[in-house]
Amino acid sequence: MSCILAIDQSTSATKAVLFDARGKVLDKASRAHRQIYPRPGWVEHDAEEIWKNVLAVIREIAGRNRGKISQLAGLSLANQRETVVVFDRRTGKPLANAIVWQCRRGAAICEQLKRRGHGPLIRRKTGLMVDTYFSASKLKWLVAEKPEIARKLRSGEAVIGTMDAFLIHRLTGGKVFATDATNASRTMLFDIGKLGWDAQLCKLFNVPPGALPEVRESAAQFGVTDANGILPKAVPIIGVMGDSQASLFAQRCHRPGMAKATFGTGTSVLLNIGGRARSSKRGAVTALAWVWRGRPTYAFEGIINFSAATIEWVKNQLGLIQNADEVEKLAVQARDCGGVYLIPAFAGLSAPWWAPEARAAIVGMTGFTKKEHIVRAAQEAIAYQIRDVLEMMRAEANVDLHSLHADGGPTRNKFIMQFTADITGVELIVSDLPESSAWGAAMQGLLGLGIYKSPDDLAKLKRAQKIFRPKMKAALVAKNYAGWRQAVKRVL
Repeated sequence: MSCILAIDQSTSATKAVLFDARGKVLDKASRAHRQIYPRPGWVEHDAEEIWKNVLAVIREIAGRNRGKISQLAGLSLANQRETVVVFDRRTGKPLANAIVWQCRRGAAICEQLKRRGHGPLIRRKTGLMVDTYFSASKLKWLVAEKPEIARKLRSGEAVIGTMDAFLIHRLTGGKVFATDATNASRTMLFDIGKLGWDAQLCKLFNVPPGALPEVRESAAQFGVTDANGILPKAVPIIGVMGDSQASLFAQRCHRPGMAKATFGTGTSVLLNIGGRARSSKRGAVTALAWVWRGRPTYAFEGIINFSAATIEWVKNQLGLIQNADEVEKLAVQARDCGGVYLIPAFAGLSAPWWAPEARAAIVGMTGFTKKEHIVRAAQEAIAYQIRDVLEMMRAEANVDLHSLHADGGPTRNKFIMQFTADITGVELIVSDLPESSAWGAAMQGLLGLGIYKSPDDLAKLKRAQKIFRPKMKAALVAKNYAGWRQAVKRVL
């Protein structure tokens, strides 16, 4: 049986997962990369470090699986979506650090655009809120603040890409400069109705259209690669997708009304709304879920900036824990939050609040408060934010969600999963595959290779699941959630 290698280039690490054609994980490898914080609110990655990590994880997988790698049918790619890098068109070398989706340096530009009345235009074309979460405002900042980069972009010496376009360029030795539609749609420069770069938006953000990559469907071929000689033969790069859309596809949410939450550094909640783009009036963004044979599928998305990243903050900044594996035990020891709520507005609050100036806070502490209460509150905040998003989506899409598919590393934490089911009041269907983003990209690759003929064929592949059903008494749910809402009001 042929196999497919998927790279999942996420906010915190780069992973390689080797799948067989039925989705069984044959092997995996991972490399973390640095999080660079030049100033408060700024977040960067070294794209060259990430490129080296991509080669490292491919080398590790290939070294352990020589027989299977000889049957490799293709290489797929899922990636952190809005993170953007400017690089040399000829060499592929980054001209500056990649600017990460969490980075708030474009906030003043976004506020200026809103004051000048550009918000409705941007929303209508892109489906997105005017927010520095997306790439365009940070590109406008880069052009204004880095004259040499601006000159190279205008002359054609430099180009702009989300991480997929950068890695495809390097993997193909500069032969292919392309992205897929899901990644393009996160830049705030792409018209999700017309499925193309928008000249008016490019002008608004001072981005030369010629510096942007070609846009292809996720299941298209993006050139061939032998990963700098690591693979025994060149294979097609096929199946490219933004990580959150990839996990929606992997969770088989192929029909309108189906939803998933990917628990990671942040959390993305996506609800399939079908083949027509609808504009949200309550704070959801309209996402391009995927394009298959020229036909788009759209979704409402609720974006949460800090989920597992909050646990990392408790570990790295407060020093309350030594590693993330401790948090579940501490939460259970606490028995309840002791009236403590942690609002993780470290980069503002996204949906449904869209309050970029909000700042993080721990409220409700007393002399009784222990570290267990704070650690538990950090985990509970993940569930509360998901409920905020689901309340918005239920009203927006006029659907009554009874279940939510879940994936990502934090789904191994049974406390977070049960508390999320309790607070949201929905059945949480947790995939046995934390690497859903990688599998979603690989599924697109299998479609592109013709191994499967349609998404319906892929949906027939069964996976083990664990189901968490709501157990908490309604009165306690209401009390806890009311406390959260009151705490949020204090930071808005």
